[in-house]
Amino acid sequence: MLGLVHPFTKALYEQDGEGRIKVTLNGAYGVFTTRGKWIEGEIKECDPQLCGWVGGPQIANHRVSKAPV
Repeated sequence: MLGLVHPFTKALYEQDGEGRIKVTLNGAYGVFTTRGKWIEGEIKECDPQLCGWVGGPQIANHRVSKAPV
């Protein structure tokens, strides 16, 4: 999985492919909604803003996507 590392806590935030966010830190994990609501796991707190970033829609930027041929 691909994800983002939180700049302060250094926890890894990843999409699990089912619309949920998996947060991993020091071998422990937690699963959250894209709004930061806890679902399962040992980690019960997260950054809801980062959950939204990781779980939000992936939209291509016109400045970095390929131009139509």
